[in-house]
Amino acid sequence: MPTVERTFTVTAPIEKVGPYLADFAHAEAWDPGTKSCTPLDGQPVQVGSRWHNVSEFMGRETELEYRLDRWEPDHLTLIGENKTVTSTDDISLRAVDARTTEITYHVDFDFHGVATVAGPLLKPALEKLGSDTEEQMKKVLPTI
Repeated sequence: MPTVERTFTVTAPIEKVGPYLADFAHAEAWDPGTKSCTPLDGQPVQVGSRWHNVSEFMGRETELEYRLDRWEPDHLTLIGENKTVTSTDDISLRAVDARTTEITYHVDFDFHGVATVAGPLLKPALEKLGSDTEEQMKKVLPTI
């Protein structure tokens, strides 16, 4: 199961970062692979909320249904699934000071069926996606 992890800081208070990331519709802004992310449930966002995500990865479009599995002030988990993969995005937050948040963004990719064979071969592309996501978060989160 390939994993990707990045730890970095952003100039935004933890009180804003957590709720912003928990609303996965915002992935359109901070996840460079996301083309659209549409809520499937009404507001407010809460554990169990779901989104229909359309992403592009290595030139191919894929659709996943994500759900907010865990949401605490300093930790959230989003799980995206389709017939090929389960993506578990585990995000830990730590207030460095009143204006700065450290983010540890850890993603596990659990490929299913024939895609299991391709999983290890995708590691370089997944690492690039992790780096691109870190850079995009660093640009977007200070503006929230």
